[in-house]
Amino acid sequence: MHYPRSTPEMWPKLIAKAKEGGLDVIQTYVFWNVHEPVQGQYNFEGRYDLVKFIKEIQAQGLYVSLRIGPFIEAEWKYGGFPFWLHDVPDITFRSDNEPFKQHMQRFVTDIVTMMKQEGLYYPQGGPIITSQIENEYQMVEPAFGSSGQRYVSWAAAMAVNLQTGVPWTMCKQNDAPDPVINTCNGLICGETFVGPNSANKPSLWTENWTSRYLIYGNDTKLRSTEDIAFAVALFIARMSGSYVSYYMYHGGTNFGRFASSYVTTSYYDGAPLDEYGLIWQPTWGHLRELHAAVKQSSEPLLFGTYSNFSLGEEQEAHIFETESQCVAFLVNFDQHQKSQVVFRNISLQLARKSISILSDCNTVVFETAKVNAQHGSRTAEEVVSFSDMNTWKAFKEPIPQDVSKAMYTGNQLFEHLSTTKDETDYLWYIVGYEYTPSDDGQPVLINVESRAHILHAFVNNAYVGRIHGSHDGPANIILSTNISLQEGPNTISLLSAMVGSPDSGAHMERRVFGIRKVSIQQGQGPENMLNNELWGYQVGLFGESNHIYTKKDQKVLNG
Repeated sequence: MHYPRSTPEMWPKLIAKAKEGGLDVIQTYVFWNVHEPVQGQYNFEGRYDLVKFIKEIQAQGLYVSLRIGPFIEAEWKYGGFPFWLHDVPDITFRSDNEPFKQHMQRFVTDIVTMMKQEGLYYPQGGPIITSQIENEYQMVEPAFGSSGQRYVSWAAAMAVNLQTGVPWTMCKQNDAPDPVINTCNGLICGETFVGPNSANKPSLWTENWTSRYLIYGNDTKLRSTEDIAFAVALFIARMSGSYVSYYMYHGGTNFGRFASSYVTTSYYDGAPLDEYGLIWQPTWGHLRELHAAVKQSSEPLLFGTYSNFSLGEEQEAHIFETESQCVAFLVNFDQHQKSQVVFRNISLQLARKSISILSDCNTVVFETAKVNAQHGSRTAEEVVSFSDMNTWKAFKEPIPQDVSKAMYTGNQLFEHLSTTKDETDYLWYIVGYEYTPSDDGQPVLINVESRAHILHAFVNNAYVGRIHGSHDGPANIILSTNISLQEGPNTISLLSAMVGSPDSGAHMERRVFGIRKVSIQQGQGPENMLNNELWGYQVGLFGESNHIYTKKDQKVLNG
């Protein structure tokens, strides 16, 4: 549950519904770029009031897992990094690089200090019981060579030396240095987790993906209630798992421009609590029953002796037993057939791909494949109608055509994000072109290659074409279309647009976006490259900067 993806007014009800659903801990990232959008200027107001969010969790009797990062990915703009970090001289993100380490340590220290001053760590009587440093670094570590391993060691030591009094974790980092705990992220950590890298570390699952985030152009991908429950029970049984965090339990909304590339504003709407905080059935109810069944046997799970054995080719039993209490997890991996098994002289039928939990190793108290919770549906009703054409006004965005009046000029194609500083998705590229028609009237072709997400092309104020990319498509988008030119001077105006900024990958500070190649070609003749002509640049749109979407500024524009 991420505080910037909901509003402070929603927090009490969201947390209450999570508690009612059987949760004990609320896990959240800390979002560096909302807290320090300008270097040295912090913001903890409104949706960004981290302390208020944590204190609300504490007031309702729950604990907190604080994932400080500060790289978080999270389908969030620039992976949580403030964009000004990109312009720090000689910086290399997430590596053994002094400029980066200096800024990372300062921010992490500031967050930890704030938590201490508010008395929010568990040894102080607060709710924070774990913290996370870095995030899925093992996925990119090979790109940094030996610098990557040095960085991991430094990050772990830096975090531990802050003396929070609670454990630190690194997710998807199998070699997390002691005493930092390596944890699992994924769909089936009961099958994929390598396990703790030290005997004195617990098995923790920091991200159990409840669905998939939605991207533009793709269908919604929901995960079945039964599959989520099966994965949780298997992790507890096979890995002696003591912590499972749902990613997400409530996804919420990517307000403003904070979604990463091609990710929609609605985030994990299929989670147990939907985008609006409404209970999503049967997922919420089925997981609540699972949580109750697990807590019912907390003593043998925490203190019992563990054993396991086969019940068949695709069936197995996992038992946790003390002198007085016992719990068993009977697993059927067969996705097609039910299975009849005998466990401690009891004959039981296991549903296909299911786990039955037996309290006292005798009585079935929960079956992952048996959903008792009521199935729900979500409906909407019309509150305000905008169908009356008299309530609409058209605004035509002016097309910049004068290079001399541009915000910037240069004899090269500027990189998109470095020019906009990621303060807007839009960047105009403007260039003049002197045209001499051929005697035989051969057609004229414009070719534009871009590493942005959308491209709109105009020639002499006339619209000539567009192209867009996709989340899983190639990085390059190419517009190639015939155009009409007038003899003599012409103006080519290209609008480059991003649908969010990247959130992951090695060397994000080196990533290149925007228009990379422009050429004009007459017939079968050679391409006339325009890359090194004098280009003008206009950051943002007129309507955007003048807030035409507000009533107040509409009136100003209308005179």
